[in-house]
Amino acid sequence: MYRTHTCGDLRLENVGQEVILSGWMQTKRDFGGMTFIDIRDRYGLTQLVFDMEDDQDLCSRARKLGREFVVQIKGTVRERSNKNPNMPTGNVEIEVGEMTILNKSKLPPFTIEDETDGGDELRMTYRYLDLRRKPVQNNIIFRSNVAIATREYLSKEGFIEVETPVLIKSTPEGARDFVVPSRMNKGQFYALPQSPQTFKQLLMVAGLDKYFQIVKCFRDEDLRADRQPEFTQIDCEMAFVTQEEILNTFEGLTKYLFKTCKGIEFNGDFPRMTYDEALRLYGSDKPDTRFGMLFHELNDVAKNKGFKVFDSVELVVGICAPGAASYTRKQLDALVKWVQRPQIGAKGLVYVKCNQDGTFKSTVDKFFDQEALKSWADKMGAKPGDLMLVMAGEVDRARKQLNELRLHLGRELGLMKEGDFKPLWVVDFPLLEWDEDTERFHAMHHPFTSPKKNDIERMLSGDHETMKALRADAYDLVINGSEIGGGSIRIHDRALQSRNFDLLGFTKEEAEAQFGFLLGAFEYGAPPHGGLAFGFDRLVTIMSGQESIRDFIAFPKNNQGRDMMIDAPSPVDQEQLDELGLDLVEE
Repeated sequence: MYRTHTCGDLRLENVGQEVILSGWMQTKRDFGGMTFIDIRDRYGLTQLVFDMEDDQDLCSRARKLGREFVVQIKGTVRERSNKNPNMPTGNVEIEVGEMTILNKSKLPPFTIEDETDGGDELRMTYRYLDLRRKPVQNNIIFRSNVAIATREYLSKEGFIEVETPVLIKSTPEGARDFVVPSRMNKGQFYALPQSPQTFKQLLMVAGLDKYFQIVKCFRDEDLRADRQPEFTQIDCEMAFVTQEEILNTFEGLTKYLFKTCKGIEFNGDFPRMTYDEALRLYGSDKPDTRFGMLFHELNDVAKNKGFKVFDSVELVVGICAPGAASYTRKQLDALVKWVQRPQIGAKGLVYVKCNQDGTFKSTVDKFFDQEALKSWADKMGAKPGDLMLVMAGEVDRARKQLNELRLHLGRELGLMKEGDFKPLWVVDFPLLEWDEDTERFHAMHHPFTSPKKNDIERMLSGDHETMKALRADAYDLVINGSEIGGGSIRIHDRALQSRNFDLLGFTKEEAEAQFGFLLGAFEYGAPPHGGLAFGFDRLVTIMSGQESIRDFIAFPKNNQGRDMMIDAPSPVDQEQLDELGLDLVEE
């Protein structure tokens, strides 16, 4: 037996018991004739005591232990004289009688502490050591708890868990595929799935009317804090359902996960906001509603007043930062420079201080008098002590830039409170989005998203503005400014699906070659269906109040898509390339 208890088990009621513990040496403290050692496993820490007067040889051996040595001890639990209220086991310690070194350790390249001295790349190279740290372990355990709770909820709701293939067919829509060469079919390739989209629709055709899967997905795209080349979805699909039924089902799942895994209950239904409202009020289709500073469009009070910067653009739009009129000139200049960074790309920023005496001080005093600035304040609901910030430009660009400024100020003013979660549904997305580079329409979600019934007849009008105005039965779940999940009612009719492929620029031959299996399935009694996929990594990250999904993935990749620990991707032997019928060409 390696242990009778874990390193987090023992309490005062265990005093006097003889126990066996195993774990890693965390810290060591020598005091004259006594040595104190903290031993650690994933359950906690326990203090060990070695006394020279009781066993000189044992105490000498203990003093030679190095960090991260794996040891087993046998001893008696006793009450600590200097209790540690910060440790669950802080009222007791173990008077050690026997010790076995199970394995020695080299000196770790960074400290295995909550606050480590290791940088990201170093810790990813030695991820198996980083995973010993309590914060990282807590993240992985929390992820496990959310996965278990997901399965509990969905199984109670009658969902069936079905695994779908990992080696599939490459399709042209969406992000770039990872491709896998086939040895048995030389010159041909599988792709790793970006999602199980077509398979879950086929499961609905098959009559499995409630499907889910916690599934790996793959996208060969550039990385950032909330993106990895392989990621996990809670993938779900339902047949014979309306959009309303889907939203209610997965709102229920979200509430269950927060209550079960965080002890947080949401009162009432999640708010709903149309895509157009979200852009108009927040400049984003994933608005952070934890704080105000809603957008106010100022064209009617700011344009055509002789200020060319405003007169020559599509949109003048502003936000009101509460209590920020106290910002110094240095702070205001810093805001201007912040929006002019290449990442934001604004040409400038107009600010107006609302003074306590009811007057206004702005960067455009030469063009707008006090009465004009008061009309801005009235429009924006600004009060004395507030700061009005105004941007101008092409509609989409100005909104996007002001959204970034709003989020920046929300952080700077401390308006994003820790532990505050504000979920909402964003609905009524456009069916299509125009790509300036390719000069064609793409599906905003994916090619299988159903248009709203009232828009079906307008799908082949050919008019550019009409195409932009088409709406889809699509929806996103947003929490604290992050898209947590997205889905739609799907097309289940071959003729309508073919029409949608026409809109997206597929020839009949291309559509048949890529998706003939799905179109064929629709001819055999496909039921109405729809679903939703949660970004599982992002969900657990947001629930934990953190920012990077890498902290919740056991073995993540870095920003170049590399696994630093196993050094992948890496070259393969020429023999493997020959078997696959592949030649490498130097760039």
